[in-house]
Amino acid sequence: MKVSERVLKLRELMQQKGIDAYLVPTADYHNSEYVGEHFKERVFITGFTGSAGTALILKDKAGLWTDGRYFLQAESQLEGSGVELYKMGVEGVPSINEFLESELGSGAVLGFDGRSVPFGDGVGFESIISSKNGKVMYNLDLIDEVWADRPPLSEEPAFYLEESFSGESAASKISRVRAEMEKVGADAHIITTLDDTGWLLNLRGRDVEYFPMLLSYSIVYKDKVVLYVDERKFNDDIKSKLAADNVEIKSYNDIYEDVKTISGKILIDPDRLNYAMYKNIPSGVELVEKMNPTIMMKAMKNETEIKNIKHAHIKDGVAHTKFIYWIKKLVKEGKIAQETEMSASDKLEELRAEQGDFICPSFGPISAYAAHAANPHYSSSEETNVSLEEGNLFLTDTGAGFMQGSTDITRTTAIGEIPDHMKVDYTLVLQSNLRLTKAKFMYGCTGVNLDILARQPLWDRAMNYNHGTGHGVGYLGNIHETSAGIRWQYRKNETIPFEEGMIVTNEPGLYIAGSHGIRLENELLTKKMELNDYGQFMEFEPITFVPFDMDAIKVDMLSEEDKKDLNNYHEKVRELIGPHLTDEERAWLNEFAKEV
Repeated sequence: MKVSERVLKLRELMQQKGIDAYLVPTADYHNSEYVGEHFKERVFITGFTGSAGTALILKDKAGLWTDGRYFLQAESQLEGSGVELYKMGVEGVPSINEFLESELGSGAVLGFDGRSVPFGDGVGFESIISSKNGKVMYNLDLIDEVWADRPPLSEEPAFYLEESFSGESAASKISRVRAEMEKVGADAHIITTLDDTGWLLNLRGRDVEYFPMLLSYSIVYKDKVVLYVDERKFNDDIKSKLAADNVEIKSYNDIYEDVKTISGKILIDPDRLNYAMYKNIPSGVELVEKMNPTIMMKAMKNETEIKNIKHAHIKDGVAHTKFIYWIKKLVKEGKIAQETEMSASDKLEELRAEQGDFICPSFGPISAYAAHAANPHYSSSEETNVSLEEGNLFLTDTGAGFMQGSTDITRTTAIGEIPDHMKVDYTLVLQSNLRLTKAKFMYGCTGVNLDILARQPLWDRAMNYNHGTGHGVGYLGNIHETSAGIRWQYRKNETIPFEEGMIVTNEPGLYIAGSHGIRLENELLTKKMELNDYGQFMEFEPITFVPFDMDAIKVDMLSEEDKKDLNNYHEKVRELIGPHLTDEERAWLNEFAKEV
């Protein structure tokens, strides 16, 4: 069925139910960054496959809103569909809210599945429609009625993280959450985000693309926890463990009826609750709106998690170092043009799988050659896939989920000899990475304070990159954990001071449209440094160990301090990664990552 035919069927349903506009977001019921096949309603109704975007279908027009990462892709995929592209952030292009304000008349009815719409967005839509004396219908999943062959909800089995991986029992975590509830006088705490429930109960699954997450909700009461999930995903051992912690299991969607009868004082996180859940809570219930306590708890990794994550990074470092060796060898043999963005990406995943305990990639891989890398979020496809040729740079931003933890790393590799101006750009990004790595700072600093350290080498030349410098990293959870981040622009969820045990990425970049892109990313562990009369000092420890490309560095641009920092880093790479390589690979590494 063509997209235009799908939209027509949706409009027929809208007319039957008296709906003037129907909203289709890119989300599951938990506002996850990636979603399973069952939840890709926006892809189904528009044909646009990008990871971000919202569709709005009216009686006589249809629109798709997405950001600059996807303008070209959306224009191509929407062609002939009857769905118009609205370029978010472009001057003169209305936002969805502005569009609703101008297009909907008095008494209009807006429909959507409130389980897939964040609480804040839903309240905003409600305000617009109320001002028009209209109505919001949030309990409709009309796409489900149109999508005849819709993939079912995932039935993949769950798995349990023993304390040898998690470092803390579920009973202990539940006790800590209840202590936070007691501080605000809450009788219950509703958790809708998958990584928070997964962390709390030491549960993981394979229900979300890339992330080892389990489709579930939970409510923590003073005397029990209710877990809403497909019980068929649990074996008897998991059920026994949950029962021992007084965790009651109920069907996945039962929570929407259960919250209608909830009472007392309820702790909710308005940034993570969906609109339907919020609307189902009785009006007389007192709500305490605070960040989920689990956000900070899971961000501060314990000793066991840190030990495991470092182990995961050794595995990842071995795989990625072998990958760079493979590329360099192909170049030397004159065979690199036989490989493409996608085949190289497959090779890297294959090398990771060889390391053992590999679960899945930790996010959608970015494998971008030459001009493609100038788009920071480029995703190679059969339509865009190109061969790797000598004379330019190849960027891979990838990650792995091992049982020991999740990784996120970016390396940019010179394919053969590259022009001098590309070496200049690469060296500037390397300097940016090195400067942030060695940051020493006062406790209380946030990523807003530290971002300048990474950008200074570029800002000195009036250059910049249009994305954050770093994000928090989850332990077999969300690879983009919102507890802490590094960027110079204010962002609500990334103004939390760095705490000991937090892991954050360091990924400065530089992107030259039509030519090339560079990004160099390591993960950093936040540690306490010296405590003295001035206060508590903090520092970062790099935990990613993969060589930077010496073929792309303009050594005469490096200061003596830069050289020292680079040599120290490469010494650790040789020490930690070298023993896991073949004799031939180790000899190459020792020469490739030698002192400058």
